[in-house]
This record gives sequence, structure tokens and C-alpha cells, in this order.
Amino acid sequence: MAKRFATPKQSMGRGSAAAVPRSLVVLCVLSLVLVVVGYREGDSGVLHGARGVVQTLTSPVRAVGSFVSAPVQGLGNIFGNLTADSETLSDLKAENESLKAQVAQLSESQHDLDTLSSLLEVRNRYSLTSTGATVIGQSTTSWSSTITIDKGEGSGLAIGMPVMTSTGVIGQISDTSAAQSTVRLISDESSGVSAMVQSSRAQGQLVGAPDGTLRLTLVRCDQQVSIGDLVITSGLGGVYPKGLPIGTVTNVSKTSGALYYDITVEPLADSQNLEEVLVITSVSDGQQATTEDAQAADSQDMTTASKADASAAATTRDASSEDGSSDQATTSTSDGEGA
Repeated sequence: MAKRFATPKQSMGRGSAAAVPRSLVVLCVLSLVLVVVGYREGDSGVLHGARGVVQTLTSPVRAVGSFVSAPVQGLGNIFGNLTADSETLSDLKAENESLKAQVAQLSESQHDLDTLSSLLEVRNRYSLTSTGATVIGQSTTSWSSTITIDKGEGSGLAIGMPVMTSTGVIGQISDTSAAQSTVRLISDESSGVSAMVQSSRAQGQLVGAPDGTLRLTLVRCDQQVSIGDLVITSGLGGVYPKGLPIGTVTNVSKTSGALYYDITVEPLADSQNLEEVLVITSVSDGQQATTEDAQAADSQDMTTASKADASAAATTRDASSEDGSSDQATTSTSDGEGA
């Protein structure tokens, strides 16, 4: 009878596959027990104390690990940036350019808003009937100083209307078309504005010069004028509303025997960088010179004329005296010669 051999049983040692699940179960149960015990014992229990000791002992190791891993993380970021695809970089560049354009547009819009707000403030301060306009051209030559604005007869503008900025008067309309107007600046040689010194009320005529400077003429030497005084419109003639700022006095001089000062005025508005202006479309009765202002101007003219006549008469008397003395001397000489 043949002998039957039994198949050897597989080893059930600790390293076998059947032992792995039991170890896992034991570890899970142990972890659960530790969690429950740690939760129940509070912050002053044994497990918490042991965890603190372990953290203290391992802190140098963790610090070294962080120090070692920091350069590796930095290199990883660098390599990540270097390996970014060209499409992503192009998108970022396009987004950057778009943001720059938006910032520039917002800055320009803010500038325009500030300018318009200033013009609105001036209009309200002086109770002006006016309309805003944009400067679209400028011509400054040896013959004329003008600007061109984007409104004309179609917007109700007409020749002679005053024009100003938020800082002061700049001129008046000298020519119009349907959609544009030419403004002759106060620095133009043919320009003239009835003006006065605000502090002393000394009245005169503000005129331009070929070199672009402003001069306040016809101000008597017995009037009070000082450097730094503000020059404003007088309202005489009804062209400009009374009291609008024009410029400040930068020089005052007088020639011996002269009746009038030589006064130089610096305009408040910069005519070289004009963008938005205010056109005054009408002047009310309350914005014109008063009867007292007109009488003061007439009195000033009469006083000046009287002084001029007196000076001329004195000059004539002096000349006559000199002629009379000369004639007497000649007669005496002739009589002596005849004798």
C-alpha cells in the first residue's frame, strides 16, 4: 500500500501575511485607547506631559530639518518659475500692460475731473453765466497770441466774450465759426483789459506786449501800487465782469517827471498749458462797474489831465521866460553896439 505524504502546513510566524492584520488591529486599538485616555485626563495628564517632552527633545531635529529644507523649497520655486510655459508668461505680460493702460486712463480721468471741478468752483464763486470749452489749438507768434477752442456760434458763442481758466482771465473771443472760436490772449499786443489794483483801487489799462509780458498803464504816480498786489478786472466797458483775477504786480517804476507808473504784471493763468477754459457768455448789471467806479476813473483822468496841463503850462512859462531874457539881453547888446 503506497505511503501517502501529507502537504506541510505553512508557517504562521510573526512575519507571515496572516499576522499583518492582527498587528494593525492591535495598533488601532492602542491608538484609540491613547486618544480616549488623553482626552479624559486633560492638559495635566501623563500623556500630555510625555508629548511635551518628546516635542522638546525633537525640536532641534525639526529645526535642522526646516533649515535644510528651506533652500530645497526655494530651488523648487525657482525651477517652477523657470519651467512655466510661454503661454502663461504671455498672459501675465498682457495682463500687466492692460493694468498699466487702466492706471493711465484713470489718472487722466482724475486730472480732467479736477480741472472741471475747479472751473465749476470759479463759476459758482463769481456767479458767472458761462460754458466750458476745450483748447484744441494754440498759436503764439511774433504777431499774435491766440488759442482755438472747440465751441463756436453753434454753442452760442460770439466775438468779444471773455475767457478764463480756474486761476484767472486769459483773453476774449476774437473770431468764431460754427464749431470753433479763436481767443485772443491778454498777452497779445493788440489786447486791452480795463483793470485795477485790488488793494488801492487804482485803475488803469492792462495791455500786452510783443515779448508776451503784461503792462498796467495809465496808473497815476500818486496812486499806491506795490509789488505783489493783485490786479483784477475793473468792469469798466462791460466786457469783463468786475473782480476777476488777472495777475500780480512784479515791477513798479516811474520816470522823473512822468505822470504814470511803469507797471509789469505776471498773469495768474499759464497760457502755455491750457486745456479746459470757461467762456463767459453774458455779464449781468451787478457784475459791471458801478457809478462810483466810473466816477473814480473819470476823476483820475481829469486829475491826470489837469496835471498834464499844469506841467505843459509851466514848461511854456519857463520857455517864455527864457525867450524874454534872451530878447532883453539881445536888445541891451544892440543898444550898446549902437552907442
